[in-house]
Amino acid sequence: MHLQVPLTLDADAHTAGRMLADPVYVRAKVAASGGEVLHVDVTPGEEGAFTVTTRRALPTDLIPAQARAFIGDRLEVRQAEAWEAPGADGGRRGTVAVEIAGAPVRLTGTVALVPGEGSSRVVYDGDLKANVPLFGAMVEEAAAKAVRSALEAEEAVAREYLRTGDS
Repeated sequence: MHLQVPLTLDADAHTAGRMLADPVYVRAKVAASGGEVLHVDVTPGEEGAFTVTTRRALPTDLIPAQARAFIGDRLEVRQAEAWEAPGADGGRRGTVAVEIAGAPVRLTGTVALVPGEGSSRVVYDGDLKANVPLFGAMVEEAAAKAVRSALEAEEAVAREYLRTGDS
């Protein structure tokens, strides 16, 4: 299942890039997804590139009851974003991977920070696959809903982070 989620940020791309690499912001966006924060790591790279890895525990109440037997009562979601160095305008590209430990569900794709006039956008674009016999489409739909919800929570956290001047 293809999934694209654009997030609008009220900041130029340079400021947004610094925010995306700030562990305080990363921890807040993971917590906003409604789960328990298990791990947050931001690793700087060369020329402004960076990698963000997170792990969170989420309840399975968004997963249909028929599919919970494959997953259990708690999901451990691992996410990795590898951001390239920024361009002169602050824009950058990267890759994203999200997997659910113990469940055959994975999202892989790209992420981009797109400069605009007085604002910028982060666009997640990827493919979500669930290798679950009989219930694959149902699990993909539920997982897509959970991923979209988590990313939309990220947009609200970014708005608050930028509003309060934590940048």
